[in-house]
Amino acid sequence: MHVAPIRIYLAFLAARIRLGALICCSAVALSLSFSAQAQTPQPATPDAAQQPEAPPAQTGDTQQPASPAPSSADNQAPQQTPQQTPPAPADQAPASPAAPATPQAPAVPPAAQAAAAGAWEAEQGGISEEELRRLLVGKALYLRGGYLDNSLSFDENGRITGRSPQGSYTLSAIQIDKVHLTKHKVTLEGARYGLHFVGQLAYEDPAKAVDRVRITPPKKQVKITIDREIVVKPKKKKESKAEKEREKKANSAAAAAPKTPAAAAPAATAASATPAAPGTEPAAEPPELSEADQLKASIAATPEAERPADPTSVTTTLSPAHATRVLKDALDKIFAQGLDDRMMAAMPDFWKLYYQAVADKADYRPTDPSILRQNTVDQKARLLSRFEPDSNEYAQASGVAGMALYHTVIGPDGKAGEIAVARPIGFGLDENAVETIRKASFQPAIKDGKPVPVLLDLVVQFRIFSKRTAVHAEPEPADKPAEPVLPGPYSLPRP
Repeated sequence: MHVAPIRIYLAFLAARIRLGALICCSAVALSLSFSAQAQTPQPATPDAAQQPEAPPAQTGDTQQPASPAPSSADNQAPQQTPQQTPPAPADQAPASPAAPATPQAPAVPPAAQAAAAGAWEAEQGGISEEELRRLLVGKALYLRGGYLDNSLSFDENGRITGRSPQGSYTLSAIQIDKVHLTKHKVTLEGARYGLHFVGQLAYEDPAKAVDRVRITPPKKQVKITIDREIVVKPKKKKESKAEKEREKKANSAAAAAPKTPAAAAPAATAASATPAAPGTEPAAEPPELSEADQLKASIAATPEAERPADPTSVTTTLSPAHATRVLKDALDKIFAQGLDDRMMAAMPDFWKLYYQAVADKADYRPTDPSILRQNTVDQKARLLSRFEPDSNEYAQASGVAGMALYHTVIGPDGKAGEIAVARPIGFGLDENAVETIRKASFQPAIKDGKPVPVLLDLVVQFRIFSKRTAVHAEPEPADKPAEPVLPGPYSLPRP
């Protein structure tokens, strides 16, 4: 009698235990389901994929699903964070990307820096050394002004600094062989050439009868320097208080913004864009210099050989293109590519009349039509004084000698008036001949008992006198009379 209630009580107790276990298993399964939805799906491990299911537990006559025993892995699963990843194998590098190292720039030699600065200036409208070579090297140039020194310096506007003797344009042919461009000046090296006319008349083609003879000794050279206008940096405008306040707020906002990952931008860009940390003073910038101070500092930092010849006349500009225009204008004032109009305008009248006859392809005619010819007067004009035009060191060194012909108007007073070169010789000798003719005395022509102006042709002989043209030549003895050279068919015949 007592066994039956006990069996009933045990069955009731077993049912309650199974119901409690089922409720616990359902709660655990529901918790795991919510946790799996919140987590990022992870690939199943080989152990979990190969683990067999537990067989269902049997109690008495009724089969019930067995409640899985919660393992330690199941208890820890809800505590895992989404960022947790399985450890990498020992033989592999970490998966997180490292910031790329900034390569260190190699040292640039001064010559390469100067070339880079010249290239930048050329890109900004400046002039390059190569462009100067194309303009000057190998060209048939003339030195305007006829300066005879072998070392010449010009300011940035093409005006000569210092003094130099001047001579004929026939001694001013220049050939540039080397060009050197620096920040402060242009240095040109070359040789001087003389023009030797070989006996053509004005109506003949002078270009076919002119020799260019080098008069600069082989081991010497002509050196010409030209100052440059200096390109400086503009001085920054001072910011107002409102602009400074806006910049300060922008820096504060940039400092509070999240940082960009190193892998998203180059290291150099990130470093330059990162503002200063709040509460720290920015690095003090060097004080800005005015244009005049920049010029002084630039000249002081330049080697002595590359400084401008006249620092007081150097100007500054903010535009490389403007500095280029100033330099090209100076080159045009110093050199002429051929006998242009300005070269002609600067020549003396006797050369102008010669080249006018060349342009007309005709012989010289006096501007005054009342001037008579020698064959139309009763008494011809003739030379009264002796004269022998001087040679010069260039003609003596190059062996230039010969005869030249000049048309001369002899006035009623017996003085030479208008003179025109008819057959030049060059090398600066024609200037000597004209100067001697102007100093000579003539007997005027007579027509109808009155002196009249007449056109007289004079032939002048140039010879080589080494001792007489030497700088330190000894004077000739007084008892040795000078042998005169009388001009042309109108002089007295020699015995």
